[in-house]
Amino acid sequence: MPRLNKYLSEAGVCSRREADRLIQAGKVTVDGRKAVPGMQVEPGQVVKVGKKEIREKNRKVVLAVYKPAGIVCTEDRREKKNIIRYLDYPIRVTYAGRLDKNSEGLLIMTNDGDLINGMMRARFLHEKEYQVKVDRPVTEEFLKKMREGVHIRDEEKGLDEVTRPCQAKAIGKYTFSITLTQGLNRQIRRMCEACGYKVERLLRVRIMNIRLGNMKPGDVRELSEQELKELYGEIKAGQDAGTGRDLK
Repeated sequence: MPRLNKYLSEAGVCSRREADRLIQAGKVTVDGRKAVPGMQVEPGQVVKVGKKEIREKNRKVVLAVYKPAGIVCTEDRREKKNIIRYLDYPIRVTYAGRLDKNSEGLLIMTNDGDLINGMMRARFLHEKEYQVKVDRPVTEEFLKKMREGVHIRDEEKGLDEVTRPCQAKAIGKYTFSITLTQGLNRQIRRMCEACGYKVERLLRVRIMNIRLGNMKPGDVRELSEQELKELYGEIKAGQDAGTGRDLK
């Protein structure tokens, strides 16, 4: 019998830590009674978060998805082009890190809340690689600024900071690749704008050890055993280094 926080995590609701917070806040019930921290879930019991019944999944699912431009990373059903509706996967999964509406490329989608939590912790410095087409020739001066860190500011979003140093190199007259270890709102677009460039196409080609490869827009595939082993290994190593907490 799994502990309740693990049950919620493996159902794709949230991480175990967040599950504990929901339980302590009295938002989780088991068979109509408020749950308590540390309790176990027996087969056949009805678990709810708020009014939503949470059904146990038989297995963890981790997908590589090629998000086309125009699809929105949100679970808001009012958005007709949301990624959940677009994917229409038979097991409930959600995204581990967003791509903005106009960007395309690799998304990791899963029902493993702990994996999502581990991937989205900025302090673990997980790499994400992009290929970017801009409206002006890519110069070494531009790339140097991008590598060293760019001051980006948006008062409306409460954003005012210098980006972390990163890797950037030209791959064509108007295109470059960039590898980030953080994920600020519209970060690459804002960095380019601060340097006088406009992004015309933004494609994410890698998240940690997972690569887009020859996938086409709309393609979906389950990660291989080797990819999963490496991915969970990187997450665990980051957590051990940052907090000493293992990912199980």
